[in-house]
Amino acid sequence: MKRRAVVMGLAAATAVPTVGSASGARAAQDGQIGQAGRVGQAGRVGQAGSGAASSALVFDPDACTESTITIKDTAGVAHEVVYRFHKVASYVAKPVDVAYQSLNVSVPVKIDGTVVDATGAPILLANGIGGYMPSSVANNTGIVASGMGGGTSRQALALAAGYVVVEPGARGRTLVDASGTYYGTAPAVIVDLKAAVRYLKFNKGRVPGDVRRIVASGVSAGGALSALLGASGDSPLYEPYLKAIGAADASDAIFAVGTWCPIIDLEHADMAYEWCWGANPLNGGARVDPVISGELKAAYAEHLATLGLRAKGFGALTARNLDAYLLKAHLEPSATRYLAALSDTDRAAYLAANPFITWSEGGSGAGAGAGAGSGGRAAFSWADFLTHVGARKKNAPSFDGFDLATPENNLFGTGTTKARHFTLYSLRHESGDSARLDADIPTKLDLMNPMHHLVEDVNHNRSKHWWIRLGTKDTDTSLSVAGNLSARLTSLGDDVDTAYYWDAGHGADQDPGDFVEWIGEVSGYRPTV
Repeated sequence: MKRRAVVMGLAAATAVPTVGSASGARAAQDGQIGQAGRVGQAGRVGQAGSGAASSALVFDPDACTESTITIKDTAGVAHEVVYRFHKVASYVAKPVDVAYQSLNVSVPVKIDGTVVDATGAPILLANGIGGYMPSSVANNTGIVASGMGGGTSRQALALAAGYVVVEPGARGRTLVDASGTYYGTAPAVIVDLKAAVRYLKFNKGRVPGDVRRIVASGVSAGGALSALLGASGDSPLYEPYLKAIGAADASDAIFAVGTWCPIIDLEHADMAYEWCWGANPLNGGARVDPVISGELKAAYAEHLATLGLRAKGFGALTARNLDAYLLKAHLEPSATRYLAALSDTDRAAYLAANPFITWSEGGSGAGAGAGAGSGGRAAFSWADFLTHVGARKKNAPSFDGFDLATPENNLFGTGTTKARHFTLYSLRHESGDSARLDADIPTKLDLMNPMHHLVEDVNHNRSKHWWIRLGTKDTDTSLSVAGNLSARLTSLGDDVDTAYYWDAGHGADQDPGDFVEWIGEVSGYRPTV
């Protein structure tokens, strides 16, 4: 696929300020919702599709300010963009906390002096969530052009391409009220993002852009949530939670997903991490407990068998061939693209410093057309690749920590309990073989895992277009996680564009311009001037 030149450096979700604690509008902790949709305080919430609740969710297209921003495109050329900036106080009728359950809409009206009509433009729904922490846009006064690493943010690139950009806030795991109750733990964050989508679709014809072409984007936990949003569209599992906060009576299915280094499948993430990085030392050279690492790695083999993943040329993906699949489908092509783009001198220097890579000249490898040496191909072993990556970031277990100190332990907290175990392995390690997970944990795991909606209960209302990216030196999670997601979506017949960035770490985004162009391609959109 032919791409435009890209902005050098990284582009990531815009950082947002932390805004206070729970407001007086706080309704109830999501964990109090029963299977029939009953809630504690939130029992007073009416259905958003009726009466005053419905009118409270009407978007006002005239309530905006007009601003001008200079945005550098993928070739580094500056463009003047005039846009309208809309602040929506809350995207739900009964907000738990308006500081987080609000959103901003940016609409281009003039690019380099030419008037544009964004009525039918795709909508980039760009979340700024990291670590499942609260994310607020309430204090934002406009779109931010710069992203992480000094590049142009993908929001700004999308705006300059003529797209509508929506930035939603959402509750997060650390929010706690005066009584000590946590009100942003799972599944609050995904419920909020779904409510934001419903708000946009409820306002079809009023909100600018094509609500049938919503594309979610996010990084790390935000990437996991973008994937979950795309995989779980219109799932009835979320309905009681959405009703409790007065979400609009509309669909929450989205068109496409952009996900960077998504940390998903949390209930199996410890297993996946040890399968991938178990042989690697921690920073400083220390090794993790070999018994714990070995037990978790062995359990991952059993989990893979339940996923039923397949890939062309490999058949069923198992613990025996998953490394070969990652090498041939993702890692060697990544190294090939990287090396092919170097000058002959720089490539020779890199290969000399990394003799584990075999570089074959004159083939038809990935990266054709990328410049000198683009006909070459990189090859190496899985063991040599792991040595090349070096230190792992996390101890074992990495996600459901024995000491309940991880962000994920906090994510599954409830009520006045800050953190809980969400895997039997960690729970029984600490509490004995007879221990049982709290009764609500299995359902909350399903609510937070896109793989549930792609494997166990295949959702036909999922997104059908997927952009998946991560770095090959990202030891925040297993490299198999994104590979499994890509393989499953491909097997389902979805349009999947997956690439690993060679030698890049967590949060890398080396082709933001390509992503913006991809949105135009899959949506079929061309700006109207």
